[in-house]
Amino acid sequence: MTTPNGQAPLDYLNEIAPQAPKRAAFSFQLNFRNIIILAIVAIILVIILANVANAINSAHKTPWEQLAARLTFTATVADDASTKIKSSQLRSLNSDLKLYLSNTQRDLATPLGKVGVNAAKLPKSITTEETDTAMTDRLETARLNAKYDSGYAREMSYKLATILSLLQELSSRGGSSETQAFLQNAYNNLKPTQQAIADFTDVNE
Repeated sequence: MTTPNGQAPLDYLNEIAPQAPKRAAFSFQLNFRNIIILAIVAIILVIILANVANAINSAHKTPWEQLAARLTFTATVADDASTKIKSSQLRSLNSDLKLYLSNTQRDLATPLGKVGVNAAKLPKSITTEETDTAMTDRLETARLNAKYDSGYAREMSYKLATILSLLQELSSRGGSSETQAFLQNAYNNLKPTQQAIADFTDVNE
């Protein structure tokens, strides 16, 4: 089909002309530059996921590390008090406490192992945090003022209350039946001694 001067209509020429291939919207060419970008993005994602996993793991381990360090510090204070306590009643309670702390530290090894904590290699930040120098200073002041027994009862009852609170916190986080049994027994065995020390009154002061 031609026009009177022998030329094909414009639309006909357009129809028979080779058409350039259409590029799909948002097409993506996998070249070297794009491969590098994808690799960088993948590395960043891996780093982010690793940091999140470490943060979750650390948050899970920290209370157990605190418990181990707190028990160790408390045992040290109880041992030191043995030769300073004058009341036979308080001395007996302190002996019960020392036995409890020794047994609990021994039994704690199993649940600690399950969360990847070594009581002998606790983070320095944890041991520093749990070393209550203010408490030992107050006890020394009480000793110098001849009020060691009442000062010890007050300080130790509070410290034991924080251990009880930590045991409850760990129990609320769940865990195996064995771990829950340990936490419950540790709480039940400490509570009467903590209460008895809190109720202690030194009649000589």
